Amino acid sequence: MADRPTSSVLVIGGGAAGNAVTVLLRRAGITVDLIEARPDWNATTGSGITLQGNALRVLRELGLWEQAEASGFSFGTLGITAPDGTVLHIAEDIRTGGDDLPATLGMQRPRLQQILIDAVRACGATVRLGTTAESLEQDADGVFVRLSDGSESRYDLVVAADGLNSATRAAIGITDKPEPTGMGIWRIAAPRPECVTRTDLAYGGPAYIAGYTPTGEDSLYAYVVEGCRDRAAVDAADHAHEMRRLAQQYGGAWPEITQHITDPKQVNYTWFTRMLVEDSWHRGRVVLVGDAAHCCPPTMAQGAAMSLEDALVLAELLTSGRDWDDELFQAYYERRIPRVRTVVEASVQIGQWQLDCVHDADVPGLIGRTMDLLKEHP
Repeated sequence: MADRPTSSVLVIGGGAAGNAVTVLLRRAGITVDLIEARPDWNATTGSGITLQGNALRVLRELGLWEQAEASGFSFGTLGITAPDGTVLHIAEDIRTGGDDLPATLGMQRPRLQQILIDAVRACGATVRLGTTAESLEQDADGVFVRLSDGSESRYDLVVAADGLNSATRAAIGITDKPEPTGMGIWRIAAPRPECVTRTDLAYGGPAYIAGYTPTGEDSLYAYVVEGCRDRAAVDAADHAHEMRRLAQQYGGAWPEITQHITDPKQVNYTWFTRMLVEDSWHRGRVVLVGDAAHCCPPTMAQGAAMSLEDALVLAELLTSGRDWDDELFQAYYERRIPRVRTVVEASVQIGQWQLDCVHDADVPGLIGRTMDLLKEHP
């Protein structure tokens, strides 16, 4: 068995999964190089993020829960409203991280990324920004990697955490690609009205969903979900106009939020996508984590949680003293695939019911069953 403290790992991608697995492996004394394609390390990208308790559980394992808690907005209920803002139902969120953690935490996405970046910097990993893997050559014991900066190194393992359009996934012969589900989402960060203390979702009106989530004492992120458009036909200069046109038809807190939808550069438009690599998540000494292996619509707010759980489980196995072989990587896949499949299928189903105008769908039942499963440790 290899001497684990001298083992070397290349992590490709500095998002939630890549950052988390880097910190966990360095904690065990493993040498880790992390490369990230974006020179800014995604430190300023995105509006907000909703983290359920099972994501918070992983942040606690990373030693980052207190920072996240201080930076975000914790809450434990979900409001369902009519388009005019009338509250129809308030549901208790399931505490998927256990009773000692909030059910839900809203955060500004750049703030979460900065907390993870700081943890990576502090753990002693080598970080190269604006860098990609140009080629991977494997043998039975490791991977020879040539990077875009011209350097070459050999690693015992490569962790592909390079997102839903993962070049590494394609490079090792896994042909799965994300597919659109038929919905698109407008997002923006905005000041938080005093009345917004939880996520509220309005179904119906000019869009499928209009919602907002508090992300701090003074901030929230708001989103409007509609049928997906041809992104090439959506002029970036019109982003604020298009989101405002939809949002201004909703009541409640929306009039106060809508007045801040003015700068098209602050509005983001993306499609909902789905993907699940059903076959093993590794080829030789290259293994997938996070969105490189799976992605789902944010209808259950579980995307980041699944990525963080991947990192936790993979790091646990890699630091268990077992050989780094097909059996270990298959064990990682087998622990993750049933749980991730449940989340992906439920997240897609919720959106499909809306697309199909199924008015009597058991959305609360599906969410409840899925969240009960997620209370179990990954």
